Amino acid sequence: MQPTPPQAFDGKAFVRTLTTSPGVYRYFDAEGDLLYVGKAGNLKKRVGSYFLKPRMEPRIASMVSQIERVEITVTRTEGEALLLESQLIKSLKPRYNILLRDDKSYPYIYLSSKEDYPRLAFHRGAKNLPGRYFGPYPSAFAVRESLNLMQKLFKVRQCEDSYFRNRSRPCLQHQIGRCTAPCVQLITVDDYRSDVRHAEMFLDGRSSAVIDELVGSMELASKSLEFERAASMRDQVAALRGLQAQHHVHGASADMDVIACRIEAGMACVSVLFFRNGISLGTRDFFPRLPLDAEPGDVMAQFIAQYYLDRPVPRELILCQPIPDQEILAEVLTQQSGRTVELKASVRGERARFLQMAERNAQASLTARLASRQTLGARFDDLQKLLELDAAPRRIECFDISHTMGEATVASCVVFGPEGAEKSHYRRFNIAGITPGDDYAAMHQALTRRFRKVAEGEGASPDILLIDGGSGQVAQALDVLQELGVTGIRVVGVAKGPGRRAGEETLILAESGRELHPGPASPALHLVAAVRDEAHRFAISGHRKRREKARERSVLEDVPGIGARRRSALLKAFGGLGGVEAAGVEELTRIKGIDRGLAERIYAALHG
Repeated sequence: MQPTPPQAFDGKAFVRTLTTSPGVYRYFDAEGDLLYVGKAGNLKKRVGSYFLKPRMEPRIASMVSQIERVEITVTRTEGEALLLESQLIKSLKPRYNILLRDDKSYPYIYLSSKEDYPRLAFHRGAKNLPGRYFGPYPSAFAVRESLNLMQKLFKVRQCEDSYFRNRSRPCLQHQIGRCTAPCVQLITVDDYRSDVRHAEMFLDGRSSAVIDELVGSMELASKSLEFERAASMRDQVAALRGLQAQHHVHGASADMDVIACRIEAGMACVSVLFFRNGISLGTRDFFPRLPLDAEPGDVMAQFIAQYYLDRPVPRELILCQPIPDQEILAEVLTQQSGRTVELKASVRGERARFLQMAERNAQASLTARLASRQTLGARFDDLQKLLELDAAPRRIECFDISHTMGEATVASCVVFGPEGAEKSHYRRFNIAGITPGDDYAAMHQALTRRFRKVAEGEGASPDILLIDGGSGQVAQALDVLQELGVTGIRVVGVAKGPGRRAGEETLILAESGRELHPGPASPALHLVAAVRDEAHRFAISGHRKRREKARERSVLEDVPGIGARRRSALLKAFGGLGGVEAAGVEELTRIKGIDRGLAERIYAALHG
């Protein structure tokens, strides 16, 4: 008896069962893969529009033909539906939704607390340290520019705590007038706290209040005949007034983001100009993943929902055109931020000028990305021809090894696809348990660790595996793949040419041993060289970090009973590790907190 074929999903019958309440709907295909997530103020009406219309756009018709199951979540309001839709799109990444690819965390300025002398610092990642975080900023460059400005204006320290605690004399920053040397107590705690408070007020956008306070303090200092202190405050006020004037001319007069979108050849660019406290923080470009036939208004609506609903939002969002659900978005953002947020698509004056700037940026960035994409596509096609592949490769991986005389060996793996580097897939491997300097053993270990997961059915497998090295390194790759039973990967060695000149590299085909010399004009070799150079850069940076971490580690850290405070006391008392090594047990016991037993352990650790 033949099994009964599964019945096609009856969308019309399903719509009849739906409520008219607001909510979120999810479409799945026959394999259970999520196709689309949407929100609706009226679920019955919105979902019905997919199944009851006689004619639909090709993109919508293609999606509807794949639907085998629909899931519904009812919400109290359309705003709640908008929030849930945004969260589901970001976490589940449906195939037919506009998806903001923005997995990089944003940088902040961090002001520490619980210290007599707090510090300002660059911060990226989890905000779990005690203190205040100002931001987020659109780029690391914007944070560093702001920190540089803060150092000039308020002279609050930015050095690491370990460096600060071990100073015995002022550093160069004090000598050039950018720090008041709290490390050696050249400034009182109260005066330093005043500088920190002014820096905090400035970062909060209250620069006028800072100027008023400084003017009052300057007059008091002058009356008390403290002319040097008064002159210093005068210079600080002048710098702040100059900064205000500069931002009045070049910046905006409010907290706002200016957003423009351009779509061309199936690719979109959303360009955002960030302004906080009247100061321009720069521009950031986003390239969301698009379904077919997406419109700029839809892209911007999805961008705002996915980007701002879990980040601090300014008071104004200036848009290059009206967007769907603009009023609902404004209402939800207002509720999320606890203050009124306006979305404006019709502006004049300086806002119109900034909007034109954002539109030009979006177009220029999109043009550059398309040109780069076309160039990359040509290189992938040429590599297909050069290696005589049946199809253009979709994933290229390259491995490289870096060390210094065998110390702190690190292997890198970088990944490239048709759209360029896929940095979220990059990996580093800290190599251990080999003879120092044995590059073959290092390559064998890294490849084994990488492709063991592929052999176990986990992770993506590359079409081409590039190995930076000659036939010996290529042999290691073949041995690993054979040991693990991994097949279907084309292994290619990249050996440097005569004189190590760029463009003269030799490509070694592992299976046949044949050597190719594409020459400096070959687009395929340009691609291979770019991937190899990126693997080399990534390996070197990882090796340097590992080496510096190993060298920064003090032998004292391995002595039981020696914590950060005692270690600092020892280094200060004896002028560094060399002085501690030269000290005897009796001298060590003179340090507060070091008894004889601990002194003997320290001495033994330092003298074998």
